[in-house]
Amino acid sequence: MIYFFLLLIILTPGIGIALYIYFLDHKEPEPIRMIIVSFFLGILSFLLSLLFAILSSRILNINPDHHLTNNSSIQSFGLSGFLEEMCKFLLVMIFLYRNKNFNEPMDGIVYTVMVAMGFATAENFLYTYSNGGSAAIVRMFSAIPAHALFAIIMGYFLGKAKFLHRHEAWYAVAGLLVASIFHGFYDYFITLNSTPGIWFGSVIAFVLMLYLSGKALKLHQRSSPF
Repeated sequence: MIYFFLLLIILTPGIGIALYIYFLDHKEPEPIRMIIVSFFLGILSFLLSLLFAILSSRILNINPDHHLTNNSSIQSFGLSGFLEEMCKFLLVMIFLYRNKNFNEPMDGIVYTVMVAMGFATAENFLYTYSNGGSAAIVRMFSAIPAHALFAIIMGYFLGKAKFLHRHEAWYAVAGLLVASIFHGFYDYFITLNSTPGIWFGSVIAFVLMLYLSGKALKLHQRSSPF
């Protein structure tokens, strides 16, 4: 019974958010097959980021006992922020961006969120295996929604990149960078947990992302040709 409960709290947040975004795209819903493919691409992007993180940590030789602030910056903005968002970004661009079903700006958000939820769900398995069920419960209300917000921001820019018909590369790269910066700030204040109250910086970043994501969703819903 306990394993069923653990599996439930690992899977429910990512799948729940994915379904919420899917039903927001009510004007021209994406094929279920593409939604499932995107989710599994997210799992692949997690495995890819894990491989890159292991290699990068060895190359950079990060020592957690020295220069905590510098290590937190590298971990948050580099190994977590940019690296994780880059892996999601690459798989969206390679497998989904040119797909014929990506046919309106809102689809940039839909597909990017599906990939992000696959990523977050796979990451949830690893964290729960390492830290127990309490980690999954905490992440249900923190890291997994945060991954969705990073994805909405990135997907907003990818939707503009594909359908604005100018500055395509600039918008695509901007989506990656803005999502990476927000991801970095969100993680940075959490990793500096030795400083009392500094975690509140992550709350501020989360609230700001929540506001911007709401605006992004409304803008792309209104711009739908359907």
